[in-house]
Amino acid sequence: MAKYVEMNQDQLQAEHDRLLAKYEALKAKGLQLDMSRGKPSSEQLNLSDDMLTNLHSIDDVFSDGGVDTRNYGVLDGLPECRRFFSDLLEVPFENIIIGGNASLRVMFDYITQCLMPNLLGPGWMASGKPVKFLCPCPGYDRHFAILEYYGVEMLPIEMEDDGPNIAQITEAIKDPQVKGMFCVPKYSNPTGCTYSDEKVKALAAIKPAAEDFRVIWDNAYLVHDLVEPEEGDKLLNIFPEALKHGNEDLFVEVCSTSKVTFSGAGISAIAASEKNIAAIKHRMSKQFISNDKINQLRHIRFLKDVPTLMEHMAKHRAIMAPKFEAVQQAFEEGFSECGIARWTHPKGGYFINLDVLDGTARQTVKLCAEAGVVLTGAGAPFPYGNDPKDSNIRVAPSFPPVEELKVCAEILVISAKLAATEKLLEK
Repeated sequence: MAKYVEMNQDQLQAEHDRLLAKYEALKAKGLQLDMSRGKPSSEQLNLSDDMLTNLHSIDDVFSDGGVDTRNYGVLDGLPECRRFFSDLLEVPFENIIIGGNASLRVMFDYITQCLMPNLLGPGWMASGKPVKFLCPCPGYDRHFAILEYYGVEMLPIEMEDDGPNIAQITEAIKDPQVKGMFCVPKYSNPTGCTYSDEKVKALAAIKPAAEDFRVIWDNAYLVHDLVEPEEGDKLLNIFPEALKHGNEDLFVEVCSTSKVTFSGAGISAIAASEKNIAAIKHRMSKQFISNDKINQLRHIRFLKDVPTLMEHMAKHRAIMAPKFEAVQQAFEEGFSECGIARWTHPKGGYFINLDVLDGTARQTVKLCAEAGVVLTGAGAPFPYGNDPKDSNIRVAPSFPPVEELKVCAEILVISAKLAATEKLLEK
């Protein structure tokens, strides 16, 4: 079969009619399938069920250091949890705080803190001028939602195969009203790319005009490999690189166990410089007395240490990898000859980034929905939901079973091809 752009109108019409017949047959089945978000499946959640019963008696609620986890206190988290994340993130123990149930909450709180007067200065809003933030995209829609909630102006930064466009960042940060940037540096949402050593080093060396500039280093997928860890992507530690340039205060790293144990009932961690840690703890001391230490204790009793964590993640990988393979195979079989799509082949994370023919992503998602397959809204990985090419679709294979995924992927492929032929027939 010739590529769609090489077909004449008669050939395109015949292909459109063929696809429409297949689409209508699938639509008639009345399917209700959901591939809209990167949720762990029930099978993955079941891997952590032992955590629900690992505190058996009154004696079990005391931490290794004798802390009664039922009571107030220990604002920065149980020491054993801080040691765990210190080992995992390869940062000093004193530079770790254990947060609440999810890193998204930590990031929202941190942005709130930076906007207002705080220990680090008058706050981003002090000048009365618009606050601006850099947003590598395609990127994480919930990062954008935080900024949009506060009316922060979002500036798109092109995401390349190995990280954000450094030249665009370098130019943008000359503006003192540009106050920060969101990053997902490993297995980025949604492209699945990992920042190269060169990109990490370049980011570590930036010199923004704003003295209170901060990079939120959202390391959400640091252990979420789809291949054996030694074959997966490696991410350079940002903090030693930043220290070389006196930039250790520019970076605040967050992560959580939300996709390791229970979504919405995990524990999060913050890694930052001494100065940033002090400011965050000061804000926390006014916000609450302590986070949920019982949950922290359950987690550390269950995960124990980094080697045990990696054994646990191997079980996740055994569930996740076949799902990604099923979608990749469907894309290869469905798109290989028509020439209207390209997609990523991530070694980890929770998403596949699909780019369809320009001007057809919204129609593709609409057709999928009408056929019973819910996807993330077209444009979601861009600030304000505005994909200038209308070509990007975030694919989340994690939740449905493999057999359902095959049907989802088939409908997605047919919908994308149908939308493409419709678009080309308009010319």
